[in-house]
Amino acid sequence: MDDILALLPEHLQALFNRVSDWFSIEEIRLRIYTPIEIITRDKVFPLYSNDNYPYVITEEDIEYILNQLSEFSMYAFQEELKQGFITTKGGHRVGVGGQVIHENGVIQSLKHIRYFNIRIAKDRKGAAEKYLDKLYAAGYDDTLIIGAPQSGKTTFLRDLARCASEGMPEINLPSKKVAIVDERSELAACYKGIPSFDVGTRTDVLDACPKAVGMMMMIRSMSPELIIVDEIGRLEDSEAIMEAVHAGVTIICSAHGSSLNEIKRRPILKKLLTNGIFKHIVTLKRNHGIMDVKIDSFLKSYKAAEI
Repeated sequence: MDDILALLPEHLQALFNRVSDWFSIEEIRLRIYTPIEIITRDKVFPLYSNDNYPYVITEEDIEYILNQLSEFSMYAFQEELKQGFITTKGGHRVGVGGQVIHENGVIQSLKHIRYFNIRIAKDRKGAAEKYLDKLYAAGYDDTLIIGAPQSGKTTFLRDLARCASEGMPEINLPSKKVAIVDERSELAACYKGIPSFDVGTRTDVLDACPKAVGMMMMIRSMSPELIIVDEIGRLEDSEAIMEAVHAGVTIICSAHGSSLNEIKRRPILKKLLTNGIFKHIVTLKRNHGIMDVKIDSFLKSYKAAEI
């Protein structure tokens, strides 16, 4: 957690060092003139000051954290701020809130930033490994992973990327050339171009690149055998996926949704299902911090109405 502590003033570092269970922390919420909120798998509680009262964030704290995040150059981070977050060393993602500057409906930047959500990045190797023999016993095939926020979609995708890149001889899965299009800098969590997580030695990454554009760039320039993208849902994502599949590239991707029925109600995703793009549908749910995995596999000729 040194990368997280480095973002904070020394007096806050000292208070956080008193927190007993660092490893269970998932989010740290900081809001101007409000107690710091720590969120774990099981509970939400404030950070206590030395007098045992909840510590309230000050303007000076906000200014210090903002300078650390931007490395004292807000201009260099304008593009990231348009997305509402900054990815830091270690792959941690810091969401920001403040006053939005926009022109003709297009976000140009943020100013008067007064809110932070530090999402703790954790790499859980093996999250997908035990399901690979069921998913890809006959070879890699197009896969959609669905789940609600914080159900483990990104963790599952990242482990699939690593396994496909390295191969798994014990179950006769060959190594493949993998491309990750990491629009939100979460899968590989690159910091200055270097992945913060192990995504495999044969994996190439396009960081902070729109998914649809990135998929086409990878196909043209990197000749991937398998492309991995997170959180699809726009029309251009759907069109790029169909183009990639028809070009002979395997697609593994994720989408927000609590169930397959919910996904089918979204027109863009229903189109992919109706066209028989995915052979495997993996549904993730979280049960007391444990990832529950359900796999549905179909013939490529299935239709959404038949699922």
